[in-house]
Amino acid sequence: MKLRTLSLYSFILLISCTSPKDFDIIIRNGEIIDGSGNSSFVADIGIIADTIAAIGDLKGKTAIQEVDAAGLSVSPGFINMLSWAVESLIQDGRSMSDIKQGVTLEVFGEGSSWGPLTSASKREMKEDQGKIQYDIPWNTLGEYLSFLEKKGVSTNVASFVGATTLRVNTVGYEDRAPTKEELDSMKMMVRQAMEEGAMGIGSSLIYAPAFYSSTEELIALCEVAAEYDGMYISHLRSEGNKLLESLDELIEIADKAGIRAEVYHLKQSGASNWDKFDAVVRKIDSANQAGLEISTDMYNYTAGATGLDAAMPPWVQEGGYEAWSARLQDPAIRAKVMEEMKNPEIEWESLMQAAGSADKMILVGFKNDTLKHFTGKTLAEVAGIRGKSPEETAMDLVIQDGSRVGTVYFLMSEENVRKQIRLPWMSFGSDAQSMAAEGVFLTSSTHPRAYGNFARLLGKYVRDEQLISWEEAIYKLTQLPASHLKIKKRGLIKVGYFADLAIFDKTKIQDKATFDEPHQYAEGMVHVFVNGEQVLENGEHTGALPGRAVRGPGWIGWK
Repeated sequence: MKLRTLSLYSFILLISCTSPKDFDIIIRNGEIIDGSGNSSFVADIGIIADTIAAIGDLKGKTAIQEVDAAGLSVSPGFINMLSWAVESLIQDGRSMSDIKQGVTLEVFGEGSSWGPLTSASKREMKEDQGKIQYDIPWNTLGEYLSFLEKKGVSTNVASFVGATTLRVNTVGYEDRAPTKEELDSMKMMVRQAMEEGAMGIGSSLIYAPAFYSSTEELIALCEVAAEYDGMYISHLRSEGNKLLESLDELIEIADKAGIRAEVYHLKQSGASNWDKFDAVVRKIDSANQAGLEISTDMYNYTAGATGLDAAMPPWVQEGGYEAWSARLQDPAIRAKVMEEMKNPEIEWESLMQAAGSADKMILVGFKNDTLKHFTGKTLAEVAGIRGKSPEETAMDLVIQDGSRVGTVYFLMSEENVRKQIRLPWMSFGSDAQSMAAEGVFLTSSTHPRAYGNFARLLGKYVRDEQLISWEEAIYKLTQLPASHLKIKKRGLIKVGYFADLAIFDKTKIQDKATFDEPHQYAEGMVHVFVNGEQVLENGEHTGALPGRAVRGPGWIGWK
């Protein structure tokens, strides 16, 4: 009895002598660029659990963990407005190439989304998988986001519901308008996705089968998303010869559906269209002054990346890859495709023509191992090796690879890239996977934007060229996109907000990836916190996977 009493007394004494900590984490002495666009200031940040609990002078306060950020800048974590990390995060949840740049939220959904899925679309997804192989236990978009969260990812994740996905689920790959019943089904899927937390509707109108969607169809889908305060975001029907007309379509959809709208990766493709920059700005400014909410995002390079499908007419792609490949093997159809690929008067958007020549097209993504030796070569080089025209070679590669073949196209002017960065409604997206410079990711090349888009903005365009201030750049990477998406409690360093933080060295932040050697991590990001957990420490990944599904304003969980 005495022994038990003594033991209890010792326990009480131990507890009373252990001073409770004021915070879980204190970040001290950092230059805080809080995301608002206001001037930076030096202060400490106190974090409790997943939340910023204090900002100011925290001398005398204690924490379980302390981080000395003297000489470093502290900002909210960056928002990647156009991420294709849908599969790469299944393979490797660490999100290495983006975490090492300070990205804490990946936003998916450019036309295609990983839900809702039908049994047929699941089967097709499984057949289309390359080196990254995975099961598909989810059916809806909300279930996919929850799947990632439960599996474990380092970044937060969010998604638009893809208009292409909705069309494939109902109309398939046919070039026709949906029936009333099919459109009603698509609208029901939008409603479910919005209630599961989708950010809105995402479209990609340059590609088949999205190319077959009418303006009226898109308005009908956006009207449903607007009921939930969602957003419409689009890869325009044309970014080149019909850029202005395509921008008019987006503005019309926004106006008639009563929805906010954003242009994915704004650009003026092809030298003959570089002078359209001012007209684009006038249209967007005019729409905003009229009461609409139109914004844009971009990546900071003069080259885009997609597939060889963007060099061929949409009609030959009707029915999906198998039908496309079969048509390309028909001599009569092949001759017609060849003629259109060379014709500057075509009605569809050709990135091959926008690039100007086949030596401005780099082949970066093959599924077929027997073709991987062409990785990094231009289409012109491969055509020379094979003794065929670039157009014939492109068709042959699509057939032989069993895919659309990943391709980098040089399309834009550096002058316009620099002017776009200054636009007040411009945010940023990589338009790429979040990759690791190891393992399966090294079996293909990629666009350097996968490793460098955000660091390139801060290193090249902010520090070195001083195009915009640090405060404005951080605002465009954080609070601006968060406000467009209507995300709660993210995008600012503010008491009560989630502790998503990027801590970097202004003098060292820099992209390293190049078109010749793209698998190179950016430098200068020192620490990254996601939901209050440290994911990057002194530039190295901690292994932490605290990312969560971030839901849009229509999520029924808010109610």
